[in-house]
Order: sequence, then C-alpha cells, then structure tokens
Amino acid sequence: MRNVLKDRRSALRRLLRNPGAVVGLVILALLLLGALLLPPLLGNPVAQNLAGRLAAPSGAHLLGTDQLGRDVLSRTMNGARLSLGLGVSVMLASLFIGALIGLLAGLLGGWWDEALMRLTDIFLAFPSLILAMAISAALGPNLVNVLIAVALVSWPTYARLIRAQVLALREREFVDAARALGGSPARVALRHLLPNSVAPLLVQASFDVGGAILTAAGLGFIGFGAQPPTPEWGAMVSETRNYISQAPWASSAPAIAILLTVLAFNLIGDGLRDVLDPRGR
Repeated sequence: MRNVLKDRRSALRRLLRNPGAVVGLVILALLLLGALLLPPLLGNPVAQNLAGRLAAPSGAHLLGTDQLGRDVLSRTMNGARLSLGLGVSVMLASLFIGALIGLLAGLLGGWWDEALMRLTDIFLAFPSLILAMAISAALGPNLVNVLIAVALVSWPTYARLIRAQVLALREREFVDAARALGGSPARVALRHLLPNSVAPLLVQASFDVGGAILTAAGLGFIGFGAQPPTPEWGAMVSETRNYISQAPWASSAPAIAILLTVLAFNLIGDGLRDVLDPRGR
C-alpha cells in the first residue's frame, strides 16, 4: 500500500513539474470554478432584454449581450457546465463500451476477436463527425442524443487500446498465477488485466474529453445538437455568427471557451503521457 501511495505521489510531482500540464490544470480549474460558482450570481441565461440587444461589454454585462439581449457571460458559464458534463459523460460511456469489447476480444480470441475487431473497423471507417451527425439526425437533435451519438463514434479507440493491452498481458506470469489459483476469466480481467491498462486509458481519456466537447460543439453549431435557447457553446456560436461584425463578443466568448477547454485537456493529456510512459522516465 505504501509503495502504491509513493508511486502516486511521485507521478503527481512529475506531472506538476510539466509546464504544459500545469497550464492545462490551471485553465481547467478556472473553468470548473467559473462553471460552478458564477451561474447563480449572473442570473437567468435565457432571460431576454431586446432593449439591450448587442450591447458592448460593460459593468452591467462584462462580456456584453447577444442578439436577444441575453448576458453572454452568463450563457458562457452555463454552457461550461453543459459542455464539461457532456465531455466527461461521453468519455465514460465510450470507455465502458470500448473496454468491454476490447476485453472480450483480447480474452476470447479466435472468431470472437475477429468479429469484434471487424465491427470496430466498420466504425473507424467513417469520419467520426459525419457518423455522429448521421446518428444524431436519426435520433433527433438534443443533448442526450448528442451524448449517445458522440459516445457511439468514440468507443473504437478504447476497444483497440484495451485489446492490445490484454494481448500483451494475458500470458504474463501474474495472470497465469491468478488462473492457477482458480480465478475466473471475469475476475482475471477485472482484477489483473484492466488495472494494469489504466495508464494508457487515462491518457486517452484526457484527450477524448476535449475531443468530445469539440465534436458536441460542432454538432450544436450545425443544428444537430442542443437547441435554442439552451446555452451550449456550439449553438451559441451558430446563433451569433451573423452578428460577428456588429458584436464580435457574442460569438467570441463561447468560441474562446471551446478553444481553452480543448487546449487544457490536450495539455493535461500530454503531461500524463510523459509521466506515465516508462520510456520517458
């Protein structure tokens, strides 16, 4: 137990010595604090005030207002709640699906492996955004269907990653010992194979949260995601794009929020990869 805690502390220290990871963690911490603390203070994000439409940033509205007089900062911070929650939910759903398929393919082998990997190849053959658009259009445009659509196009990466880890580990001595002691295939998979695959999964998951947020914003921008007046970043950019020359702040705020969020998760992912890769040490 002490060795595990010591390894975790050592990994955390190495992560905090990585400048890119520190920048990503600071950006993410600020976004989380803003998403949790600011919305109750900023008022209703869908309240309209046509008399104050397209107002420039001021003391009353720090980031100005949009074409319907809604406070841009309030909508951006409420959008942070939606986008971060959606990104994490998509990552967890796709991780569950991909890990299950990857474990089955790696453990069972034979025609099971062949069939599951060909299914994975079918999903990988389509551009992820195009496939997500098709699924979202078939299910209907709303946030729940966006979550389902993005998760269904994101799981193949985890399936391949888990399968590769299982194939590399299943003949190791500690796995043979677990089987010799009477461990069932499910117990061996969950207690020995999956925990030893956490490092690459953690790195991939950190990248995929940002990717899921970007894909969801793209779907929202083209009308397949959250619908007005929901304060979702992609939908906000879409709604205000026609006023960009007159009121650039209305579309710039959610666009910059998308940029910073995706950048933060990518920097954290790079830092985790450097820390958890034994070749880097």
